[in-house]
Amino acid sequence: MPNRTHMPERVLIYRLGSLGDTLVALPAFHLVARTFPQADRRMLTNIPINAKAASAASILEHTGLVHGYFRYVVGMRSPRALFFLWWQLIRWRPQVLIYMGARRGIASAKRDVAFFRLCGIRRIIGAPLTEDRQAPRLIPGPSGERFFESEASRIARNLSELGEPHLEDPATWSLHLTPAEHARAAELLAPIAGRPLLAASIGTKFQPNNWEPQHWTALLARLGTLYPNHALVLTGTPGEFATTEQVAVGWRSTSPNPILNLCGQLTPRETAAVFGHAQLFLGHDSGPMHLAASVQTPCVAIFSAMNPPGVWYPFGRRNRVLYHRVDCAECGLEVCTVQRKKCILSITVDEVLSEVASLLPPILPILGD
Repeated sequence: MPNRTHMPERVLIYRLGSLGDTLVALPAFHLVARTFPQADRRMLTNIPINAKAASAASILEHTGLVHGYFRYVVGMRSPRALFFLWWQLIRWRPQVLIYMGARRGIASAKRDVAFFRLCGIRRIIGAPLTEDRQAPRLIPGPSGERFFESEASRIARNLSELGEPHLEDPATWSLHLTPAEHARAAELLAPIAGRPLLAASIGTKFQPNNWEPQHWTALLARLGTLYPNHALVLTGTPGEFATTEQVAVGWRSTSPNPILNLCGQLTPRETAAVFGHAQLFLGHDSGPMHLAASVQTPCVAIFSAMNPPGVWYPFGRRNRVLYHRVDCAECGLEVCTVQRKKCILSITVDEVLSEVASLLPPILPILGD
């Protein structure tokens, strides 16, 4: 812990990524805010290059965890752009850097540290300069299988000198949603007010994580039968509206109850407020899944095996994850063509329904296809 009589006035937090990357780091942001409560805390992050990606600012606004941002394009090689970033940081004069970077290799971490030293930062906390700090640790799995610590745990472990991250405390995952954001959620949910609610998001940035529309259509048809008192809300980006309407046919074919397609109508934080009304969330390994987990809504999450099991799972004891370990697991591919996504496409509708029922018993019994 820092000496309270010599607290820094300016703290720079380094974290790249978009929605999910920011959300899994929430405990670390809270930890930094508790450690340096009087400091001006600013974040160095990337400009999203994917149209589906939300900026860190759109997630952390109103939280009080970060007071400002420096942004740059990841992978830039322009000396002029690098000089401009260096000049921005030199002028602000950060005294402490909190390194929350993802695993990119020890050589990359050393280059980062060298750059931050050139920016005049003397104290750097959390830089992953060893393989142990880079990689998630192997830990005992729920059933003795190969399993890894979460990204949230890895970041917190690297920042252990700042104190206890309180990962199990819901408050440390809080987005501090505003009354206006809660009001917006209530306004959009008004047509289904009074009904128990299921929430789902079928979007994902990476092709291997897509369970495909035909599976979602079949799943929603079965859910409409099993939960005849429930309404359904679907969320996503504007570009996901049409595909979401396509799968919504499944629900409409079996349920007379309302279904709301809110794709493109919500900010990330308003989406979290909507999920807070749901009894259950269903989705891929994605940012919306982490939004639901942040408001303590139980998740049933459908994962590919592109990443090691456990690393990107939603945090919380009530969540259920479907992950099939196949011979090509942990490939890290962002596009899978040779194996045709056999890991995620081997997950059946019945398996998903079984996990849903373990969290929310259906009114009617589950029968196989």
